[in-house]
Amino acid sequence: MKRWIKWTVALVVVLLIAGGVLRALSARKAQQQALAASSAAPDMGTVELAATDVVKAQEREVVQGLPVSGSLKAINSALIKARVAGELQGLAVREGDVVKAGQVIARIDAAEYQSRVRQAKEQAESAKAQVDVVQRQYDNNKALVDQGFISKTALDTSLANLNAAQSTYKAAIAATEVATKSLDDTVLKAPISGQVSQRLAQPGERVAIDTKIVEIVDLSRLELEATLSANDSMDVRVGQSAQLQIEGSRQPVTAVVARINPSAQAGSRSVLAYLTIDNPGATGESNAPPLRHGLFAQGTLGTARASLLSVPVSAVRTDKPTPYVQAVENGVVVHKSVELGARGAAGSDAVVAVKGLADGAVIVRGEIGALREGTKVRFTQLASGAPAPAASAPAKPAP
Repeated sequence: MKRWIKWTVALVVVLLIAGGVLRALSARKAQQQALAASSAAPDMGTVELAATDVVKAQEREVVQGLPVSGSLKAINSALIKARVAGELQGLAVREGDVVKAGQVIARIDAAEYQSRVRQAKEQAESAKAQVDVVQRQYDNNKALVDQGFISKTALDTSLANLNAAQSTYKAAIAATEVATKSLDDTVLKAPISGQVSQRLAQPGERVAIDTKIVEIVDLSRLELEATLSANDSMDVRVGQSAQLQIEGSRQPVTAVVARINPSAQAGSRSVLAYLTIDNPGATGESNAPPLRHGLFAQGTLGTARASLLSVPVSAVRTDKPTPYVQAVENGVVVHKSVELGARGAAGSDAVVAVKGLADGAVIVRGEIGALREGTKVRFTQLASGAPAPAASAPAKPAP
């Protein structure tokens, strides 16, 4: 009897210990699950944005067109070459120097050409004296023929000698003009006003005919040579404008189609269009930054205009299966899927038409980066006291 009681007490003790262990394990498991759930839940936090960090989706006048690119070239440029051979003297201009049309750039040693001019003039004087002698002989023979003292054949011989002497004199005069022209060519003058872009020879160097000396470019008007496909060229017309972004410049510039090549390029069948750009900064009369010959430019040639609900292209994110934008609704970030449409330019911004947003929806600019959905947004108050843009109400999808 006593043994049965002992076994019963031992069994009860074992059951109590097992129950305590199970309760401890259950509590620990629940604690671990709660800790894992709390760590897995994202801490949305609050992000502070300035008024310039967001943009509204709204209807904009979007310029649709063709992408163009190329290097800028000066419409007016000149390459000064040596017209006569000789030693180069007096070349003082360097790259960047401003020159005026008619300004003397350099000279070729003129001693030899001055001697040639003197020689040609002396030969012309000698020929002129010979003409005078032959002319007197002809006049005398003509008088003798009239009196019957000599034959008509002698007079014809005198006339032939006179004509030959006159021809020799005219040739000497032409030789003098050629020598004078060569002497004038020893002075190298700027044919246009502009700036020196290259100096290709050095003073004291002996140059041959057609040796390149200096290149001058007029930067007041520049030109972009755009290559268009045969299909795209059908929509291009003279007078259409393009917004170009110039390498190294933050300000876009406007270019206008001045002319279109009537012939397609052999092989590629592409068509060349020429866009002119005014460069007021080149003269120093404007605060606009000067554009340079040879800079790379790219932009959009406007061929059509339309009023479209659009956002900046940079605001559209593509790190999900479907494109989306980060909208601010009721003070929190909401990812809104959008359907993209035509792209174009609105002012200086590249924009894209979108469907799935309400007009006036507040969109976070692309420069801010990715924000988690549900992140609270607080707008920084402007220094002038102007209110920050209000967060939009829940947007109703546009049809």
